[in-house]
Amino acid sequence: MEPQPKTLQQAIQYYKDEQVCIDAVAAMRWPNGRPVCPACGHKEHYYLKSQRRWKCKECYKQFTVKLGSIFEDSALSLTKWLPALWMLVNCKNGISSYELAADLGISQKSAWFMLHRLRLALQRGSMVKLGGPGSEVEADETFIGGKARNMHLSEKKRRITSTGPKGKQPVWGVLERESGEVRCEVAMGVGKRELQPLVRKHIAADSALFTDASYSYQGMDSEYVHQFIDHAIKYVDGRVHTNGLENFWSLLKRSIGGTYVSVEPFHLFRYLDEQSFRYNSRKDASGKKISDADRFQLALSQIAGKRLTFASVTGKDGATCF
Repeated sequence: MEPQPKTLQQAIQYYKDEQVCIDAVAAMRWPNGRPVCPACGHKEHYYLKSQRRWKCKECYKQFTVKLGSIFEDSALSLTKWLPALWMLVNCKNGISSYELAADLGISQKSAWFMLHRLRLALQRGSMVKLGGPGSEVEADETFIGGKARNMHLSEKKRRITSTGPKGKQPVWGVLERESGEVRCEVAMGVGKRELQPLVRKHIAADSALFTDASYSYQGMDSEYVHQFIDHAIKYVDGRVHTNGLENFWSLLKRSIGGTYVSVEPFHLFRYLDEQSFRYNSRKDASGKKISDADRFQLALSQIAGKRLTFASVTGKDGATCF
């Protein structure tokens, strides 16, 4: 077997054969790469080589490696899916659907849907809260939206009715300094009612909580060691600052403004998942830099048990962005 790819060029060469792709996905989905029937859970099966699928010896149902994953019901081969995943997780500013369509030789519509399904694989929900006694955590919010100077005059008159963040979508985030892990969510607003429940949801009690001087965080001293920095005066006061999250916001906005250009609020949370994954997979627990190949393998290990239909991604099934 050829050595595992370490660069994009090697990945394209390595995953040019569909059977190699199937073996790679199977190895990440099932222990020792031995498939388990999704219908009955039986581990004994036949492999139908000409059809590149398995047939269960117990219930006799057939299944492919795509079943029960983000690849399910896709007519596109894994030789296109895996290079697309490699590019999405390793291009620092993301990759647009137009660029991906040109690179893979598929339609822009297919590339757009493919990227949203891959972003679902990057989603990493966790019930474990960040921080804790002795830990330092930053919390901050930002606003995503177009710049007035880039809008047509008619659009500017319709959207820009006042100064500040009006007409933009608020996003809230938290960064644990020790681990470097960041989490962010689309927020319904930036008041106490919206932000304080998010703080309690993601940050463990008794953490050292650093925020800006927003009134939304007032009254949390009983639960956290809360300190804030007034950006109208200064940006750093010893350990009290939110510069770590400000760095993440700059990366997020560079990705959205430079690569994706225009993001609908309905889909914004998917782009947050994408950027958070890349940010959180920069280094491992020991602080060692994670390679492109390891980041790809990490993303590939998260494809199972997730499915996104076209009706869902376009909002035709009644799904919402929150």
